[in-house]
Amino acid sequence: MTLPVALSCGEPAGIGPEIALRAWDVLSDSCPFFWIGDPRHLPAGIPFREIDAPGDAAAVSATAMPVLRHPFAAPTVPGQPDPANAAGVISAIERAVALVAAGEASAVCTAPIHKKALIDGAGFAYPGHTEFLAALAGVERVVMMLAGEQLRTVPATIHIPLSRVPEELTPALLRETIAITEAGLRARFGIASPRIAVAGLNPHAGEGGKMGREELDWIAPLIAEMAAQGFGVFGPLPADTMFHPAARARYDAAVCMYHDQALIPIKTLEFDSGVNVTLGLPFVRTSPDHGTAFDIAGKGLASPASLIAALRMARDMGAR
Repeated sequence: MTLPVALSCGEPAGIGPEIALRAWDVLSDSCPFFWIGDPRHLPAGIPFREIDAPGDAAAVSATAMPVLRHPFAAPTVPGQPDPANAAGVISAIERAVALVAAGEASAVCTAPIHKKALIDGAGFAYPGHTEFLAALAGVERVVMMLAGEQLRTVPATIHIPLSRVPEELTPALLRETIAITEAGLRARFGIASPRIAVAGLNPHAGEGGKMGREELDWIAPLIAEMAAQGFGVFGPLPADTMFHPAARARYDAAVCMYHDQALIPIKTLEFDSGVNVTLGLPFVRTSPDHGTAFDIAGKGLASPASLIAALRMARDMGAR
């Protein structure tokens, strides 16, 4: 029996509830999933049915979106996050993880959260979903990958100021990032011999030391050492020439040095269909690569494309 994907509701005042229903409309026959949240937060007039257990999702999915009821403290108004619901958002994520750990779901897919509401309402102590999921799993180091049909990118450093990147980017961090990426490509994407391109930190990958010495001093030696150990890794490459079609054909994933270096190319190529994947967890986790979009919540304008891609990817990874 194919296990369903657990979809946590995310911030109920954002676009999560409406795109979940639109995703179900597309995936009802091909990708069974169940939504964990408060039915009061779903748009009116759209078919959903409450289920008692994840195992009921497949049978229900043909005619209605399966919903595992998860009561929240308050109703919601689209575009107006309520800190009173913060604890519900957090516990819905925890429940999704617990169901996967118990073997009742194949993977976790998370709808976007609003960190300020979680901090204001529940003292949320994590920078985002990724770090919270790592804590739930008891894993010290995980990797964020942005994945699509045309490109997969991994930022070695994530949500820190650009001024801190050179001090945070250490040989140990880069080595771990490459190793976790390589293992994830094998286990989650089924790539037997992953090819990983590594971007330089400085313009033109330092241009022989004229624009920075990190590439010469330790990035290139680290890559050479890992290649000698059997990793299919190469670089450092100038970031401005590694994302055109011919360059992308040479690798399965690009490890980049900081947030924007990784996210700008994939959001340019696959803005509506990119997927956020967390590698290094003992379970599969995907998420749409966008935020809560309060400005259009409840207006029927939000595209479900990224969530559809995230659910499909979670299904495929879970099966693998």
